[in-house]
Amino acid sequence: MLPPLEAVRQVVVTAAREELLPRFADVIRHVKHDGSVVTEADVAMQQRLKSDLARHWPEYEFLGEEMAGHEHEQLTGGTGKRLWCVDPLDGTSNFATGIPYFAVSLALLVDGRQELGLVYDPVRDECFTARRGAGAWLNDVALAAREASPPLRRCIASVDFKRLAPLLAARLGAQPPYGSQRNFGASSLEWCWLADGRFQLYLHGGQKLWDYAGGSLILAEAGGHARTLDDEAVFSYGLAPRSVVAAVNSSLFAEWKAWIDRHRPAART
Repeated sequence: MLPPLEAVRQVVVTAAREELLPRFADVIRHVKHDGSVVTEADVAMQQRLKSDLARHWPEYEFLGEEMAGHEHEQLTGGTGKRLWCVDPLDGTSNFATGIPYFAVSLALLVDGRQELGLVYDPVRDECFTARRGAGAWLNDVALAAREASPPLRRCIASVDFKRLAPLLAARLGAQPPYGSQRNFGASSLEWCWLADGRFQLYLHGGQKLWDYAGGSLILAEAGGHARTLDDEAVFSYGLAPRSVVAAVNSSLFAEWKAWIDRHRPAART
């Protein structure tokens, strides 16, 4: 039996309020901080979650972004693992400079498959959650599938340009197929804002497992659609970065992906 999602939510929310928010308040007061607060926040949050999750559910292992590379490899090697995959502070650069857009991301992976997803924004007190096959929620409100959407030319897109092939990025900048573009700087939370319809399109050139493990499940359970640039499933139980093309529904995704595919061949040369 999986852990109750509400109990997991309470563990994460409490830890973020106690470990992240006080340190973020200090960053806001000292914007030109030397970075030690940020390092402390990442590490403190990871240690707190590892301890609290193990106390409640000792049967699961723990994979955190701030762990050493050899630990990442050990935990993602082979099959049959049951573990928490955690980014204790997604959006560290935002956090470091006082920009209130960051989150804690968590997924429960069992036998290489996402079972639970949770992304918590402590500034807005917004907790996005999902259970495989059972839907997604923002706090206690279900995220409904968005079958209707604006036409592509009127959509808002979240695009991370720096990880895209230069020619594709240039074409998006010069001749965008969408209405306007944003880049927020915290991948896990961007998945959730897409799931909630705050923008309609998403493009990212490369995310790590802890960036997409929770958020991609939330988007899927909210009725959104995502693939890699090479038309593979985004989720892969491994450490190699994965690209993301996503939209709030399948029809808009098809149009968005088709535009990208038409402009990708030159970007590969």
